[in-house]
Amino acid sequence: MRWMILFIVGFCLLPEPDAMAAHTGLVCSSCHRQGGGYSDPASRLNRAGGCAVCHQGHERIFDHAMGQRSGEEQFVQRSYARFDSGFWEKNCNSCHLKGCLDCHGEKGLAKPTVAACQRCHTGYFTGWDYSGRAPREDNMRYQRGIAVNGETFLKMLPDVHYSAGMTCGACHSMKSLAEGQKSSKGCRDCHKPSQKPLEHRIAAHMERLECYACHSAWAPQEYGTFYLRFRDQRMKEDFDLTPTSSAEYLRSAYLKKQDAPPLGINAAGRISPIRPMFIAYYTDIMTARNNGPENTLLAAEWRAYFPHTIRRGSVTCEGCHDNPTRFLLEPESRRIYNLKKDGLGLESFWSQKEQRVSNGSFMDAARYLRMSSKSPAYTKAYVEKWKTFLNHVENSSRP
Repeated sequence: MRWMILFIVGFCLLPEPDAMAAHTGLVCSSCHRQGGGYSDPASRLNRAGGCAVCHQGHERIFDHAMGQRSGEEQFVQRSYARFDSGFWEKNCNSCHLKGCLDCHGEKGLAKPTVAACQRCHTGYFTGWDYSGRAPREDNMRYQRGIAVNGETFLKMLPDVHYSAGMTCGACHSMKSLAEGQKSSKGCRDCHKPSQKPLEHRIAAHMERLECYACHSAWAPQEYGTFYLRFRDQRMKEDFDLTPTSSAEYLRSAYLKKQDAPPLGINAAGRISPIRPMFIAYYTDIMTARNNGPENTLLAAEWRAYFPHTIRRGSVTCEGCHDNPTRFLLEPESRRIYNLKKDGLGLESFWSQKEQRVSNGSFMDAARYLRMSSKSPAYTKAYVEKWKTFLNHVENSSRP
């Protein structure tokens, strides 16, 4: 009976089936190295020495984006740290890997689920969008509805791959992450573009655009990221904003959108979605209330990226060819927001002037003019596209 009880207890403590099968028969010292040394064999502090005995090479994940925050630190140094040298420690110390169990320890030793990835890939950062979540406005009055990991969200269309049950690991293998690659698969590794859609028969589309430039149904966008500094905590009483990890700061945004992403040029030279990461403003509330500066523009940086919001279909032709605002070439006559009068430094969020793409570039105006010219070939394709719409009209009064 005693051995049966021990067996039952031991069985209940075992990891989930997939991991259990992989680790069956291992003695404790296989990971903890008896006498040598790892109280936490999965910790980044010892480069996951206990795990790397078998999973050789995977410790290199700590050398790349998921383990290092050099890009984020460099951004803070050239922006918020100019006014507060301790900004990083106060606001940016809550994410990125501390060890293998951050991802693999959700339910015992197991492959990460989408939910495990989204504990860090949340809010405005790529990952939430995959399951159809977009950040809400920062004011507390908008914090309603379902909350996941303490954050409420707007419910949007999920990525088709999420709807099909695919996890993040289907495209982001451990091998690729350990090698510092963004993914292990590209779109065309699984999908052969059909020649049936008109857009696929236009050579320039297939040669010069990323697939997700057309097939990203929407993307979260934040225009104007404000960090408000409170040296006197009593001053927070006038602001009804979502609390941050720092007692000294509150965060807000000028405008949040969830529509087709703006487009630019990525590091590979292809047209790609871009988003502001970040158009950063700083205000010291105490100084501002003594007639000092407020909403100081510290950086206006965009990044080319892959929104995880893939859907069938795309925008119509004029969604790109007649839409200079989407390429940050907004004509003054179309402007709604007057940022200069609001004291925000920029002429427009959708003007390339005084902004930059940190890992690529904007499309220059001359190239956009060539792209948007109404050549005979464009007119022919435009007419053909609209004929496909007319041929798919459905009866709106079904019985």
